[in-house]
Amino acid sequence: MYFYEVFMKLTLLLAMMMFLAVVSYSQGFEIVTPQESYKGLIGETIKAPIKFKNTSDKPIVLIIRKLDAQIGTSQRNFFCLDNNCLDQKIEDYMLKIEPGQTLSSFQIALESGLSAGESAIRYVVFNKSLPNQPIEFGVNFTVEERPEKQSIYNSRHIIIQDVYPNPVTGNSFTLQYKILDDRANARVIIHNLLGNIVDEFNLETGETLMRVRTDDLSAGIYFYTLYLDNESVMTRKLLVRKD
Repeated sequence: MYFYEVFMKLTLLLAMMMFLAVVSYSQGFEIVTPQESYKGLIGETIKAPIKFKNTSDKPIVLIIRKLDAQIGTSQRNFFCLDNNCLDQKIEDYMLKIEPGQTLSSFQIALESGLSAGESAIRYVVFNKSLPNQPIEFGVNFTVEERPEKQSIYNSRHIIIQDVYPNPVTGNSFTLQYKILDDRANARVIIHNLLGNIVDEFNLETGETLMRVRTDDLSAGIYFYTLYLDNESVMTRKLLVRKD
């Protein structure tokens, strides 16, 4: 009886694998995902590579469409190709794949936001010539707390840590701080090598994290300076990379 049950399970598994193979072949493509879950730290951009293989002998065009996203309020997700990421408002993406080609440059990215937790996003992909044969797939992200870091400036007014990531490799960085004196006027100014101001922002009382976008910054070296009541108290280097 035991061997019969094992035999039936193996037979059923083999049948399912053959069915999926037939479906993938009839659609002209298959999805190759290294893993279903990806981890990162608060403030990082986590990227999940999704590979698509053209199993036909003709070029095909795939449509990838977002179905549902269960993500945090401070998170964003978007499509990337060759590390060039699109606006999160774009929920459909089109890929052309040559016969026998495996496209490895497509990614699904998540800006991890300001708090730890789990996020899940579901997509559907189909051959443009066979829209009635879609395949659904999901990507899960785990955002973890950052290890405790030493402060780079500590006074009776404010405690501040270095920005992260630094170098900045995504579209933003995060600044962690704690204002100890509600009367303190804390401000950060970013300037380039020529001393020109490229961005500035206030550090709000009651907040401890601030995300700063770097979309408008070119790759290069910058400096950020902390001002307390309009007096410069600290300057650190900020490196921005554009992959």
